[in-house]
Amino acid sequence: MKRVALAFDLGGTELRAALIDDAGSLLSFSSLSTDAAGGPAAVIRQIEQLAETVLAETPGLSPIGIGIGAPGPLDPDAGVVIAAPTLVGWHEVPLADILHGHFRLPVRLENDANAAALGEWRYGAGRGAESMVFVTVSTGIGGGVIADGRILHGRRGLAAEIGHMTITNEGERCFCGAIGCFEAVASGTALGRRATARTRPSDGTMLRKLAADADVTGRHVVEAAREGDADALALLTDEARLLGIGFTNLLHLYSPDLLVMGGGISHGFDLLHDQMVMTVRERAMPAYRDVPIVAAQLGRHAGLIGAASLIFDDEGNSLTKLN
Repeated sequence: MKRVALAFDLGGTELRAALIDDAGSLLSFSSLSTDAAGGPAAVIRQIEQLAETVLAETPGLSPIGIGIGAPGPLDPDAGVVIAAPTLVGWHEVPLADILHGHFRLPVRLENDANAAALGEWRYGAGRGAESMVFVTVSTGIGGGVIADGRILHGRRGLAAEIGHMTITNEGERCFCGAIGCFEAVASGTALGRRATARTRPSDGTMLRKLAADADVTGRHVVEAAREGDADALALLTDEARLLGIGFTNLLHLYSPDLLVMGGGISHGFDLLHDQMVMTVRERAMPAYRDVPIVAAQLGRHAGLIGAASLIFDDEGNSLTKLN
């Protein structure tokens, strides 16, 4: 009998579900817009709805458990979402117990960035590594750390909130209230904000044309850079330097075998890579300069695959590397 797990990726914008086997393959998939303003009860109804949809696509298979990645802060051991900033009313919600009560299956809850890190470590770019740092650069910046073959959780699962490292004393104020957070200056949102400030509506630039004269996004910057646009290339050079500074800090903190970059801005990884590496080599101590910086391989499904992998772990909270 094929071993399969039901996995969910709970985001503030989109809720995604899949049935995944122990080789990391998606057997069925469905998604819908998260009722983020509806409170926990409304979102849990959506989870139940999606479960019915993905299970109906594979009628001959029964999951052995449920893995779910959700926005932090959360407590993975207790299965509690502590205070999800993108979900209204989610304060100390015992999500694992609620889902266990409905589905009568084992449930594992994990921070969404940690779940994506696990997916890449077990089945993607980090496969075979003993230690790895995963960084997702998208609307915000998040990540997860695998240290000595284990996910680094810290107190109440709050470790490795890497988006809130301070890397400068300038720039926009972060949603957390601080100035100079990695996320506030180097996320896709921050890149788009810089591009928007650099241009004007109807100014004829490629960036504004791609944005249809709306605000420019990080995705537009990557697209324009691929077309050789000088403004976009300059913006990506600045972005790569900022990422390189943050990556240098992460290398010094965690000393991984490799650093894996995912998220929407990683679609421009080939354009960013050389400047990121150059920045690391300029700023890092010599022993850290040769750590590979590589692109993630699993794309938007990394979190789902990582959440499912929690169920296939025979040692509960202790991770066993899949070689």
